[in-house]
Amino acid sequence: MMRAILAALAVLALSACSQGVEHGGGAPRRIVSLDYCADQYVLKFADRQDILALSPDAEKRFSYMRAAAAGIPTVRPRTADVLALKPDLVVRSYGGGQDIAGFLNELGVSVVQVGSPQTIAEVRAEVLRVGTELGKPERAKALAEDMDQRLAALANREGLHRTVLYMTAGGVTAGEGTLVHELLLAAGLENFQDRPGWNPLPLERLAYERPDLIAAAFFEEKTSQVDSWSAARHPVARAQLRELPVVSLEGSWTSCGGWFLLDAVEALAKSGEGMR
Repeated sequence: MMRAILAALAVLALSACSQGVEHGGGAPRRIVSLDYCADQYVLKFADRQDILALSPDAEKRFSYMRAAAAGIPTVRPRTADVLALKPDLVVRSYGGGQDIAGFLNELGVSVVQVGSPQTIAEVRAEVLRVGTELGKPERAKALAEDMDQRLAALANREGLHRTVLYMTAGGVTAGEGTLVHELLLAAGLENFQDRPGWNPLPLERLAYERPDLIAAAFFEEKTSQVDSWSAARHPVARAQLRELPVVSLEGSWTSCGGWFLLDAVEALAKSGEGMR
């Protein structure tokens, strides 16, 4: 039975390779995206007619490019389902599990792996790399330059010396060593969280010390508030949201490492300036 399945997949792969040859010479490629992080890059850089399918999450609220995804077919990130579409190129971040990229490569299907950048500089590099691999180097360069200009405009502002606590609906926050920490610094703010990495909200500290500002992320997602035990539901945390200035960060701004992170940076900077 297993041999029959593998044989069928091999036939699909050979057909996919054949399709890619037929569409050579710079003609549109057949692109499939396996998760919503990959969706953002595919929707930004690939021409719409080149996109065979996106992930099932492409139009979800936490997908930044959700409006552009409307009307494009979706596919489950399963090898058989993907190969049935006869793609020339598959783009993924985490979709399909750790083994799918190697398996697709073995069957002759090219895969672009979207990374997990941990700094804004790494985000910029990822924009350039993935955009180029999707065949749009000039578009990627223009987007990277736009990022540079937006960051330069923020860097020229006077330091605010305001502290901010990043808070998710799941009750966690981010410290040094995370991309979120980089965003707070880029906005001219100081991170209230003094522990590196991702940690539960510092409820004990918040009982006697407060930040100047709360950056509330993912609170607009209905599915983010299902856990009644979340630290964000604790009276101490709720008091911060009720009594302190709050900047609401859309989940789509920070759910993946992409150029859209600068929307969050600019929203944070604007809120900090409003506290003068």
